[in-house]
Amino acid sequence: MNWDDTTDTDAAADRLVDSVADREDQAVEAALRPKDLGEFIGQEKVREQLDLVLRAARARGATADHVLLSGAPGLGKTTLSMIIAAEMGAPIRITSGPAIQHAGDLAAILSSLQEGEVLFLDEIHRMSRPAEEMLYMAMEDFRVDVIVGKGPGATAIPLELPPFTLVGATTRAGLLPPPLRDRFGFTAHMEFYEPAELQRVVHRSAHLLDVEIDTAGAAEIAGRSRGTPRIANRLLRRVRDYAQVKADGVIDRPIASAALAVYEVDARGLDRLDRAVLEALLKLFGGGPVGLSTLAVAVGEERETVEEVAEPFLVREGLLARTPRGRVATPAAWAHLGLTPPRAAGAGGQQDLFGT
Repeated sequence: MNWDDTTDTDAAADRLVDSVADREDQAVEAALRPKDLGEFIGQEKVREQLDLVLRAARARGATADHVLLSGAPGLGKTTLSMIIAAEMGAPIRITSGPAIQHAGDLAAILSSLQEGEVLFLDEIHRMSRPAEEMLYMAMEDFRVDVIVGKGPGATAIPLELPPFTLVGATTRAGLLPPPLRDRFGFTAHMEFYEPAELQRVVHRSAHLLDVEIDTAGAAEIAGRSRGTPRIANRLLRRVRDYAQVKADGVIDRPIASAALAVYEVDARGLDRLDRAVLEALLKLFGGGPVGLSTLAVAVGEERETVEEVAEPFLVREGLLARTPRGRVATPAAWAHLGLTPPRAAGAGGQQDLFGT
C-alpha cells in the first residue's frame, strides 16, 4: 500500500521479495495508494511531523517547505509525495534524478511549474552535478540563471520561478551533498514496518482487491514481507492466485503458508537466493569467514548480486555478519536452517566471534 519507485540494480529483479517495483507492481499500486495522511499506514512519527508542516503551510496560505524523504525502496516515499500534493491541493510533477543529466533539463522542468506545484524528484542523489548546482538557487531563491551562448560571449539570464515545493526521495541519503540537504525544510527517514503494521496493509489491500482473508492469513503474509509494504502486496497477489486455483479463494494461514512455500519464500522472508548464500556459507565453509568473491562463486551468482541483493536483508535479520576477514554466519543462521555448528573453529572463526 505504501510504496515508492526506484531504479536500483536489475540483478535478480524477478525475485518475489525484491523491493524494487516492476511494471505489474506499478500498475497495481496506482489503485492501492492511500490518498491522504489519514489512510497512510505506519511511519507514525513521519506522518505526525509532516501533518504539522502541511497544516501550518495551509494556515499561512504559503507553499510547504521542501521535503526530503529517505529510506529503502518500497516504504512509501512516492506515496507520501502524492499525499503532500493532495493535502496542499496542488498538482504534482514527477521525475527522477537519472532523467536529469543536464542543467537545461532541470531548467525546462522548473520554468514550466505552476505556483504551489509539487515537484517530486525520485533518486535525487543520482542527478548530475550541474543540475544539482542549479537546484540550489531554485530551492532557496526561486530563481535560476539560464546561460545563453558559449565562451566569452555567454550571458546569464535570470529567470524568476513561482514558489513550489520540492519533494526529494533517495535510497542513499549519504550521497547527497550537505548544501543540498541543508536546503530542505523538512527531512524524514522511512523505517521498515512492524509485522502488525504490515498486517493492516495486507487487510486494506485485500479489501481493495476484493480478496477474502482472515487475520491469521494476513499475519502469515505480513511476517514474510521483510518489513516492506510493496513486498507484502506482491505476496498477497501471489497467495490470492494460489487460493483461487487450489482452494475456494479464501486466504487463511494454511493456504498462505502453502502458497508461499510454492514460491520458495520461507517463514522469515528468505527466498531461494538468500538460502543459497546461507547454505553455501554454512555447509561449504563451516560458517566462515569467507571472502565475498569466493562465496559468490559457490552460489553461482555475480559478486554484486550477492553483495547488493542478498546480503542487506541477511545482515539486517542477524543471519550474516560482514567482518574484515570475510562473511561469517551467526548462530541464528545455523538455527534457521536447522543445522548444528561445528564444535570447534579455527582462529577467528565463527565461535571466536559469536560463541556457541
